[in-house]
Amino acid sequence: MSPLPLDALSSRVRLNQGTEMPVLGLGVFQSPPGSETRQAVAWALAEGYRLIDTAAMYGNEADVGAAVRESGIPREEIFVTTKLWHTDHGFEAAQRAGRRSLEALGIEYIDLYLIHWPRANPPSQRLDSWRALERLKEDGVCRAIGVSNYAIRHLEELAGHSHVTPAVNQVEFHPFVYDPELLTYCSAHGIQPEAYSPLTRDRRLDDATIADVARTHGRSPAQVLIRWGLQHGVVEIPKSVRQERIRENARVFDFTLTAEEMTRLDSLRDRRRITQWDPAEIP
Repeated sequence: MSPLPLDALSSRVRLNQGTEMPVLGLGVFQSPPGSETRQAVAWALAEGYRLIDTAAMYGNEADVGAAVRESGIPREEIFVTTKLWHTDHGFEAAQRAGRRSLEALGIEYIDLYLIHWPRANPPSQRLDSWRALERLKEDGVCRAIGVSNYAIRHLEELAGHSHVTPAVNQVEFHPFVYDPELLTYCSAHGIQPEAYSPLTRDRRLDDATIADVARTHGRSPAQVLIRWGLQHGVVEIPKSVRQERIRENARVFDFTLTAEEMTRLDSLRDRRRITQWDPAEIP
């Protein structure tokens, strides 16, 4: 992918469906429903974050929506993403699920609605779900639609049965799960890649290469990983419920990794260390 605009936390990238998405946001996967999620979102918004990523499966859409409403920030400045869980695949079911998510959020519209996983039984149901997302976009429930955890063959399948190209493909992305072929495909087709678990769920922050690069820049390993993804043209949504970590994760716009450092980090690639279902195994 081409480099993202990386001037500040306020930087945005224009998606193929016309909306502008912040390049860095807060993910709330495994943030427990209730005050903890609401406080984390409030801290992030106060820090300057304008992208919040949730999902129906997370069970915390209502808390995200409450924090957005209570922030006092104009709605149009905040970009809210949520997702269709794989148990709601199908044309009618997906439409109902999208409207439930909007109701749970309690906001006027969803900025980006994603198919969470291509898992469907039968697999053709995910095409029905995509038609449902197209309808939700037409009806104003969401402003952009995309996918998550789609491998190239899932994207090819969709391209062969739809005239609407996904705005985003959200996938696990960090140096240990680095898929340059997928990045090349997304770039060629105007699909914005977005990274979940960019910090490896804290499982590999002690890697020696990452630590060495971090020492060179006087930064934390987490900051290096976020900056690595941004320089690959990938929108980043690190998750945290700690105020100091939310603040630290945003401090990535005043340093740059060298080409040599990027290559060193790229070389850590090891697809065996996926932290979720491997999309390549989904029919």
